[in-house]
Amino acid sequence: MQRAPLQRPSRPPHELFGIFTVAPQMFGLFDLLPKVARSDASVLIRGETGTGKELVARALHLLSPRKEGPFRALNCATLTPELLASELFGHVRGSFTGAIKDRPGLFTLADRGTIFLDEIAEMPLDIQARLLRVLQERTFIPLGGSEPLRVDVRVLSATHRALREEVARRRFREDLMYRVRVVPVFLPRLVERDGDIEALTWHFIGHFNAREPRKIEGIEPEVMDAFLAYAWPGNVRELRNAVEYAFAIGEGPVMSADELLPELRGEPPRPTATPGRFDPLAEERERILSALRATHGRKGEAAKRLGMNRSTLWRKLRELQIENH
Repeated sequence: MQRAPLQRPSRPPHELFGIFTVAPQMFGLFDLLPKVARSDASVLIRGETGTGKELVARALHLLSPRKEGPFRALNCATLTPELLASELFGHVRGSFTGAIKDRPGLFTLADRGTIFLDEIAEMPLDIQARLLRVLQERTFIPLGGSEPLRVDVRVLSATHRALREEVARRRFREDLMYRVRVVPVFLPRLVERDGDIEALTWHFIGHFNAREPRKIEGIEPEVMDAFLAYAWPGNVRELRNAVEYAFAIGEGPVMSADELLPELRGEPPRPTATPGRFDPLAEERERILSALRATHGRKGEAAKRLGMNRSTLWRKLRELQIENH
């Protein structure tokens, strides 16, 4: 018997400055953020790519006494060391090739506000030393300058890496680690947030309904089955992209299974493995193995822990060639 399309739940998700959730795992975060926002303590936000680290940083700013000041964000992994130093601290004319005039950096532009440094673990060691001075003395010297500038900025940062491990590998300064992680905040993965895959799917449908010609009113149950069975290595950002993809290629008021991305239909790409490259299949395999270990091989309990039904787990065990546990 064909199942009827799923309809939008009557209760909307909870929201905090653009963070939407129905998951109990997130309610503790919602309670914590207003408390953390009251002080000027440095905050390190830990979480995988796509979990919403910048949204948390912006919420901390908007909840803080600095909310009327500027909020500036920078991804430390996207720039060369020279450009990163210039973006953060500014430069004076002639400090390097192409520096034809003085330029203020983010620390100047964020004065009396908040600066958010995403992927701080990717920051080169020499720039880490400059950042440490800002945190300790509230002063910095622009590139090519000679006079220190005083600044009043709260620094929030984020990483998907464990800083202690980076310190052990001598890729991150230990003294800076203690400065940036006075208050650690942890963001769970999407698959660890009970109910959020369904709730955020409908939230994104509402978002795209308001701006796209197509209007989706229902979801085929097979679509939600696939969403709940998927590992979502890209977390909330990847879920949003999956919904936008369905809007782009589909038609009609019901999101159907043939509008799913290939990986959601059980056809994941299998690129040649590259050292250091993220492998979603390896990530999913490890997640399943971890659940099986935690439940001592009881597949029914493992399926519940993974947020999928038992038949989906059996299929994934075959696809990923996981031996009986």
